[in-house]
Amino acid sequence: MTPDAKILAALRANPDGVSGAELAEQLGISRAAIWARIEELRKLEYEIEAGPHFGYRLMTSPDVLHADDLLGQLGKTKVIGRDIRVFEETTSTNDVVEKLARDGVKEGVVVFAEAQTKGRGRLGRKWISPPHKGLWFSILLRPDLRPQLTTQLTVASATALRRAIQVQTGLAPEIKWPNDILIDGRKVAGILTEMNAELDRVRYIILGIGVDVNLTANEFPVELRKIATSLRIETGKPVSRAELAVTMLRELDRDYALINAGKFTQVADEWEAHCTTIGREVTVRLGERLIRGRVESLDEDGALRLRSEHGHLERIIGGDVTLEK
Repeated sequence: MTPDAKILAALRANPDGVSGAELAEQLGISRAAIWARIEELRKLEYEIEAGPHFGYRLMTSPDVLHADDLLGQLGKTKVIGRDIRVFEETTSTNDVVEKLARDGVKEGVVVFAEAQTKGRGRLGRKWISPPHKGLWFSILLRPDLRPQLTTQLTVASATALRRAIQVQTGLAPEIKWPNDILIDGRKVAGILTEMNAELDRVRYIILGIGVDVNLTANEFPVELRKIATSLRIETGKPVSRAELAVTMLRELDRDYALINAGKFTQVADEWEAHCTTIGREVTVRLGERLIRGRVESLDEDGALRLRSEHGHLERIIGGDVTLEK
């Protein structure tokens, strides 16, 4: 953890103030060096008050994603978030993580962008990613899984995101298989899983996540306003992106640990309890093929079990799902 991350973590842990001497002792640097770091943080628009009776205390934080602050708030995780990088703008965070993966970077690195110029969702769809309005990030994972089991990661990610949104906002999101988080039937977040694998082993997985946090209704394209929403629209007030990001990384790390421990059933049970797709009549488009039927359950690999209109039990591991009225 960097000095700035440690300072911010200490300020957040001590809202009434922490002395320069205490900070210097914790970090193993001089009080003058602490003062210099505080000045740099102020330049980043952290409002840090100083006084002889309380030392330093954090008054307000800017609405920015600052890697040191995210690391300080997150603390120690098993895998996800032990390395956090923030870009002001990039084409797609998945593209950045793809390069890191090819360069051999360890799993768990998280790349955020304040804006994406070519954000993408499943099936080549464009993802609108305006500056400082949402969470657009990707995670590098190197799980010890067979390629056929990687659907488990999409399921686990959806469950973790749903839980994080509920914890942070009090809303009650639902999951639409395989990768959408909905509030009252409108999409607020999505997951794009990209894999590099051999026949029997996964080299790496890139987990791309987009969350519409503080967009207002008129910031969505006209064609999306009936099917998309944001946490700000649903709560009626701005949501702290940094706090939400930390909660999401913590919950994603938790569920990734369950997958690695072979406890997918525990994740799947929570997923089914909050999934709008289970028990519904759906149409699934698989290329040129359409399958209509009723979704019965999730199998042990994370695929949907669908009873087709012809009575056959189909196993669905991909495709575009439309919920019937």
